[in-house]
Amino acid sequence: MTGSQGTANRNNATQNSRIADPIGMEVFTNRLLTITEEMGNTLIRSSFSTNIKERRDCSVGLFDRAGRLVAQASHIPIHLGSLRGSVRAVLERFPVETMNPGEAYISNDPYLAGGTHMPDISIVTPMFADGEVRFFAANIAHHSDVGGSVPGSISAGARTVFEEGIRIPPLKVMKGGAIDEEMLYFIAQNTREPEERILDLKVQIATNQRGIQALDDLVRRMGLDAVTQAIEDVLSYTAIRLQRRIAELEGKRGSFTCHLDDDGSGGDPVPIKATVWVENGTLVVDFDGTGPQARGALNVTTSALEATVFYATRALLDPRLMPNEGMMRSIDIRADKGLIVNAQFPAAVGARSITCQKAARAIFGAFREILSEDKALSSGNDDLPTIVFSARHARREGTYVYLETLGGGGPASSQMDGMSAIHVHVTNTSNLPVEALENEYPLSVDEYALVEGSGGAGRHRGGLGIARQISALSDGTIFSARSDGHKFAASGVAGGKDGATARLYRNHGTDREESLNSKVTHLVLTTGESIRIETPGAGGFGDPAERDREAIERDIRDGLITAEAAAVDYGPRG
Repeated sequence: MTGSQGTANRNNATQNSRIADPIGMEVFTNRLLTITEEMGNTLIRSSFSTNIKERRDCSVGLFDRAGRLVAQASHIPIHLGSLRGSVRAVLERFPVETMNPGEAYISNDPYLAGGTHMPDISIVTPMFADGEVRFFAANIAHHSDVGGSVPGSISAGARTVFEEGIRIPPLKVMKGGAIDEEMLYFIAQNTREPEERILDLKVQIATNQRGIQALDDLVRRMGLDAVTQAIEDVLSYTAIRLQRRIAELEGKRGSFTCHLDDDGSGGDPVPIKATVWVENGTLVVDFDGTGPQARGALNVTTSALEATVFYATRALLDPRLMPNEGMMRSIDIRADKGLIVNAQFPAAVGARSITCQKAARAIFGAFREILSEDKALSSGNDDLPTIVFSARHARREGTYVYLETLGGGGPASSQMDGMSAIHVHVTNTSNLPVEALENEYPLSVDEYALVEGSGGAGRHRGGLGIARQISALSDGTIFSARSDGHKFAASGVAGGKDGATARLYRNHGTDREESLNSKVTHLVLTTGESIRIETPGAGGFGDPAERDREAIERDIRDGLITAEAAAVDYGPRG
């Protein structure tokens, strides 16, 4: 997929490898990152929906005239796919020569506009200098609902994209400096919270304007030629640095297979296999052996797969590497069309993040056979459990859609225990605080805690999962969930034990308790009924018999494990 231009890109990197001023380049890089961080802060602080303003489910980036990524704020890795995809789709439909100042573009569709799923709506705005388009500011925000068959617009059991909400190809949303209000109205009325959609979309448009102003100031201070050369230096430096890391892996090969619980529609487990090696100076990530396109919405399009592979490569080989187009020159992604990781239209893709997390698990697992043990990690929760509640608003007209993605156990390493209750890999949203949730929606949080004993035992323990139990305060509350890891646990490394699997319950702890499947669509709750989700724990690292006694005792005191479980996992200690 990406590697078709690998040789040409490497040659370009060599030819353009002049680094005029390393210190100046570092200063320039920080200027770019400052612009993206300011854009991100504007988007978060100004938005109206809890999913953006509280959970920060959004990302921003800067691109050059050719659509190459120049800088991305440190938000959500999977959004890189939608950002790059949307800019490329805009350029394909609206060549730069046809663009005019005061325009902006909107899109979301995974097939028409390079998106990854429908709730992620992108805004792309060109920046002009000397009468020509020179750069683009882009941002993406996950809207809590964009229509479709279920509240939240994501059903793991959806069969096609036509069930997943309004499809937006690249369209002009602003002309001559004025927002197309009719278009926003049309989009918003195809969702369950139209007022919120319009307000948040306007914030997205304004966020890009903030970025354009900052870019204009940068060009005025430095000059257009100096900015252009500095960008080439940054991209070349990134490419060269990653190529050196890749060269260290020459002659090595690793492979790993993990599984999804099912295909989103209750079918058999689906294998996700990644094999990695170096070929002619290029890092090859091959998904041969991965399962076919799913019946349900667990499918992944090209943009999402690219974002996942780029994230994993950077995290494993050079975490401090700046995410930009230079990083992508020496990576060759191979995935046949029709696989679950390279799905074809009109396959549903709403729950694509679950499969992307498993793809990251497979890549990390494959690198265990290539990297030294001190750089290896156990498997983390490697999932993105999502719960959605919807009903009529208690205080105003219309319905609400409360969506939350949850973390779980973080991986253990040779140096330390895994972190608990965190997002891993390609997702990075914040939680919605209990106070904000209960103030905004007719819901009550009964429990929010760590899942005792869910981290795999080892010399270093895996991180613990999250327990979140929520009760409905009104009849007719609709609940949906998409999750995974109910059947296959996070694996330990070097003798470490596996983490605990996930669980989902209705009316937990009552005589009406019911264990639910990992994928739930349109479950109607009455007042007082509850949903409890327990997310997966991570695997441990190293022989449990080698764990420090003080660390075991501390875990018991902190309520992370029981004394009885410690005796089983770690054995008696003298």
